[in-house]
Amino acid sequence: MDAEALKALQAPIKAKYRDTPDAARITLRARGRLDETSIACKVETGRQIAAAGLHPATGGSGLELCSGDMLLEALVACAGVTLKAVATAIGFDLRDATLEAEGILDFRGTLGVDRDAAVGFETIALKITLDTDEPQERIDQLLKLTERYCVVHQTLAAGKAPAILVARSGSKAA
Repeated sequence: MDAEALKALQAPIKAKYRDTPDAARITLRARGRLDETSIACKVETGRQIAAAGLHPATGGSGLELCSGDMLLEALVACAGVTLKAVATAIGFDLRDATLEAEGILDFRGTLGVDRDAAVGFETIALKITLDTDEPQERIDQLLKLTERYCVVHQTLAAGKAPAILVARSGSKAA
């Protein structure tokens, strides 16, 4: 897809959102159900079921996906799609790109071994390697726009913690 095709595809969508801002507010959902036989959660991804379990550093088998890995994968996916869309939109000559996310976790926190150890990533870094002959100022523009429009990056950067709501299903209270 080239810049003109992308602009033509997105023009009516952008016009709709300008005219009707509420139409742009879309609720995305993920759903999971606990596995009955192991410490795992089966997550519906929209395309297939992904089984998430404990990381081997916390006693997991390594057969299920680790939710921390999934977070990093979501960052790579979102940044990659955003990078490609931005490059296309601005006519950036991008032959190829690889993205790698890396995060440092101290599992003492999540295991409750040390109350002073953080639960969650201490740091997350996203490395983007570009195959391009574009000048540095164009690369800087591409990265600035990618960062600005990457939903996962912006959510993490803003520190938006999710609200956790609890509801009972068919069980009877004692």
